[in-house]
Amino acid sequence: MLQLDAEFLRGSIPPLVTPFKNGAVDYDAYQRLVEFQIENGSHGILVNGTTSEPSSLTIEERNRIVDVAVEAVAGRVTVVAATGSQSFAETEILTRHAAAKSGVDALLIVTPYYCRPPQRGLVEYYRRLNSLHDKPWMIYHIPGRAAVDVKIDTMREIDRICPTFVGLKHASPDLAFVSDLFAEVNDDLRIFVGLEELSFPMMAVGACGLMNAVGNLRPRPLAQMCQAVWDNDLKRGRELHRALFEINKAVFYDINPIPMKYMMKRIGLLPDNEHRLPLMPATPELEKRLDVVLERAGFL
Repeated sequence: MLQLDAEFLRGSIPPLVTPFKNGAVDYDAYQRLVEFQIENGSHGILVNGTTSEPSSLTIEERNRIVDVAVEAVAGRVTVVAATGSQSFAETEILTRHAAAKSGVDALLIVTPYYCRPPQRGLVEYYRRLNSLHDKPWMIYHIPGRAAVDVKIDTMREIDRICPTFVGLKHASPDLAFVSDLFAEVNDDLRIFVGLEELSFPMMAVGACGLMNAVGNLRPRPLAQMCQAVWDNDLKRGRELHRALFEINKAVFYDINPIPMKYMMKRIGLLPDNEHRLPLMPATPELEKRLDVVLERAGFL
């Protein structure tokens, strides 16, 4: 495992949505979203995460979004690029491109989805990817979408053989897994919370930060929650957790990022909540439900 400076790669790093305009990626709107994050206190941005609908993007589009993000950030905050796909060949192309960018600080590589690989396959998959670059990188652990869990023994082996491995984004309700990682793999792992409702609980047991979709809508309270935990102000952390809880749940009223894009459009952060198939915009019934959430949160 690569040892990192204590202040590097931590905090609230929201996975940005991908704006579309008439079917094409709206790179100008993406730049505005980056600026919004920086202005509102986020510690970084995650490019091409699940919230960005990466499975609907071409390799060229994903690489171009990385370029646009790096240019827009201009070294002001951390840039993490998600470079995983369902195949090694695509992941290699995406990883090589992002790793070659000096403005990309770290990589996030999802477990290969759909094929449900054996644990030894995961070890070899990540070993070969690690050999392609010298960037700090993390596993994106999201068994609900990828249909594969990374076991503790597998994590231990990856930690042992991958020189620049540093941690993972954990998008699973298995909170005990985080404590097991610290106890049985490495206490210095960077663990980012990937499920909104577990933001505060997971940080309380040692996670270093958040990679939460709701950060597209409300960046500042997420950054404040991180700071509260770092300051050992658990009372403030609980207050923020409770204030965010309804919006955190609303993210999953439908498949992410359908609710998020509607809410962003509703409050003026996106010109439209356009998606690519098979995802579709929020239904009128969902819109009404989300409007209630936004009103209670003081956005309307």
